[in-house]
Amino acid sequence: MSSDKAAPPDLQAERLNKRFGDFRAVDDLSFSVARGSFFSILGPSGCGKTTLLRIIAGFLSPDTGEVRIGGKSMHGVPPNKRPVNMVFQHLALFPMMSVGDNVGYGLARRGVAKDEIKRRVADMLERVSLPGAQDKRIEQLSGGQKQRVAIARSLVLEPTLLLLDEPLGALDLKLRDHMKIELKQLQAAIGTTFVYITHDQSEALVLSDHVAVMNEGRFEQIGTPQDLYYAPQTPFVAGFVGANNAVSGRATQVTGDRVTLAGEKGLMISARAMGTVHVGDAVQAFVRPEVASLSRAAASFADAGLPHYQARIDSLLFDGANSAVLLHEEQSGTEFRIALPQTGHFSDLVLGERVSFGFDPQLAVCFAAGSDHAG
Repeated sequence: MSSDKAAPPDLQAERLNKRFGDFRAVDDLSFSVARGSFFSILGPSGCGKTTLLRIIAGFLSPDTGEVRIGGKSMHGVPPNKRPVNMVFQHLALFPMMSVGDNVGYGLARRGVAKDEIKRRVADMLERVSLPGAQDKRIEQLSGGQKQRVAIARSLVLEPTLLLLDEPLGALDLKLRDHMKIELKQLQAAIGTTFVYITHDQSEALVLSDHVAVMNEGRFEQIGTPQDLYYAPQTPFVAGFVGANNAVSGRATQVTGDRVTLAGEKGLMISARAMGTVHVGDAVQAFVRPEVASLSRAAASFADAGLPHYQARIDSLLFDGANSAVLLHEEQSGTEFRIALPQTGHFSDLVLGERVSFGFDPQLAVCFAAGSDHAG
């Protein structure tokens, strides 16, 4: 394992830029991906993530900047000469070929001997949990099995990088959840470096060792899923990764890292400052639904020394372990989404019921306006 630590990252990008007319799709990006890791690029449609992936694969050339794979510059190297393979959302399997022929197609194109192709295909199908499927036809496979065949077809060529362009997007929700687990286990077992793009923050959080959150051609933050969730560096990351209640207003008091703000509707809340905040700054605070709690007795919050608010229930959102309520704070009318405990303790809530809610200010985050693109 010590030699892996001394090896260069499997992917390095330096000062990448790509424009299409006046539109800057990739804006001065520099980052690296460690060998054997699962790295996701997460962002909304149009943020530049597919353009970036196509630059890495060699289908597009950057206007400026450089890509290195396995420590070697890819300047002028065409896609078919790069140690990279790509899995697309629509898979692009050959329906007239058997599973074995699909998986072995790239090896055959390289002139590998038939016996060697047969051996390597069988081994790869075993590794993606499709043992003995060589003779099956593509139409006999489920959606998840087709996904594994597409991945096997790429991995059998032993690329340094496997690039995955929203590969689960065409699957139904239950299968997508299942395939997230399978992909994570497969990458860990095989050890190939995966670079995965998605607009689905759940996919990125579940699958990845590190995630880059992309917005308008730039990375807002790169970190572990836990970093992004619990310590977002910009308002965009706080709002995009996971659910959040956002409150905009002005800072009225700053004590250490604790900011008190007056919301636009008059709601006063406190939160932990992320970066520098001064009194009078326009700010935005974010409170996750699961850090707030409900009570039918306001005294429970007072006893714990926590600020609390009176509210009325607007909607009951039952979703098993993910159940929540929408409520409005009575004085300001500000809407909040509050996660319900999994104990079923509040299963008898009714619309219009008056309740209290509160949260520890250290579990909410606050940013000064204009603090996007932290790096």
